[in-house]
Amino acid sequence: MNFILEAILIIPLSAALVSWWVTPRIGKILSVLSGTSTFVLTLTLVDSKTPTALAGWLRADSLSVVFLIAVSFLYFTTSIFATGYVHKVGDRSVGAKYERRLFAGLNLFCWAMMAAPLVSSMALLWVAIEVTTVISALLVAIDNTEGATEASWKYVLIASMGLGIALFATILLYYVGSTVFGHNYDLFYPSLFGAAPRFPHQITELAFVLAVLGYGTKVGLVPVHTWLPDAHSEAPTPVSALLSGALLAISFYAILRYFQVTVLTLGPRFPRDILLAFGLASLLLAALYLAAQRDLKRLLAYSSIEHMGILAIGMSFAAPIAIVGVLLHVLAHAAAKGTAFFGAGSIVKKFGTKDMTRIRGVVRVLPFSGPMMVLAILALSAMPPFGVFRSEFLIIYGGLSSPSSAVVSVLVLLVTIAFFGLSYFATRTMLTPALQGMVSKETSWWIVTAMAMGVFALLILGLHPPSQLSDLLSRAASELVVRP
Repeated sequence: MNFILEAILIIPLSAALVSWWVTPRIGKILSVLSGTSTFVLTLTLVDSKTPTALAGWLRADSLSVVFLIAVSFLYFTTSIFATGYVHKVGDRSVGAKYERRLFAGLNLFCWAMMAAPLVSSMALLWVAIEVTTVISALLVAIDNTEGATEASWKYVLIASMGLGIALFATILLYYVGSTVFGHNYDLFYPSLFGAAPRFPHQITELAFVLAVLGYGTKVGLVPVHTWLPDAHSEAPTPVSALLSGALLAISFYAILRYFQVTVLTLGPRFPRDILLAFGLASLLLAALYLAAQRDLKRLLAYSSIEHMGILAIGMSFAAPIAIVGVLLHVLAHAAAKGTAFFGAGSIVKKFGTKDMTRIRGVVRVLPFSGPMMVLAILALSAMPPFGVFRSEFLIIYGGLSSPSSAVVSVLVLLVTIAFFGLSYFATRTMLTPALQGMVSKETSWWIVTAMAMGVFALLILGLHPPSQLSDLLSRAASELVVRP
């Protein structure tokens, strides 16, 4: 079992290196094979205990595996989508050099995102997320337009500032541990969790706040979210899908690791209150901004902020079932947001614009990806029978079973406002009569295939999640409140 952890990292890294030198056609095939094999290998970890590799430097507990599934599934589907997406952008061929850069970058980006939940140390976790910043910033700017370059620089500046704060939080954790155990102390998870009950309270509180603020920059939590709408809007659509569905989740994973430590030191109340404050602010801003968007990809970006706010609020509830809902939401949001961005890519290729005032009759001119885009929007709006409905239901149920009914009421209200913003988009652009002269034809069957996989995953998560997955979510939830 231990070799699987190594294989999960070796395969995408090898695909990235080879894709840089081979022809684009071979690079596409390698990327699809890499995404597929990585996802299959990740699924083999669902029933396993906590395997380690490389002398303990790699470690996969239940919490790690949940986030690995989210990233590897998006890697799998995005590699398929990108194969159809890069055939043409607008009316020009993208060129072999662009394709090599894009596929090498996508493989390398997914490698870094899968490394983050697999490494077994807070310090290595910070390094892995820093690497994702460098790679994703280059991918955001890959189109070499003025808007993409500006969005990339903004992303680098804000994310680097946030990760600098997160580094300070990491240093504080080492400091409080060394005060208890001396200089032989390390930041590997088993040592950290064992030492946490003896940490000084005030410094641990400060470390957690800094971690939420620092990694929250990459999550897109308000008020450190300002890079996100620009980066998601200007990046190539495969990159946008990975940023939204995978990178935000991995950054939230880092916060959950600090949550574990803080609960062991202080108990759950303090970290829950902090996450509640950030979550409510994020959900409020996103719900209001969704109704005012006219750019298709910016609309989906603000939807991501909304869902990250829901995750943070869900972690503030005391009931374990709410935490199970949060972890299910990570998976469902990855599938829904990936599918929605794939649909957005198909729409942009067909209409040549992201301006929703110029997009009409999508379900008529895109007979397969159009209806699936509507389903993805409904899924993001938490409509049954999709996975996001089940996860949000579990979160709300958990909130009602604890003394948080007022927060639940606010949560439901803001989610409803966000629903109206998304449904306005769906009715105005998707279900209206088609523009004159538009031919009913799909842009790529690769895109249709990727979207169909996302919709299928959403239905599975919503109707009947596999028992092995349900057990995994329960084990992961217990790790967030009980010493692993």
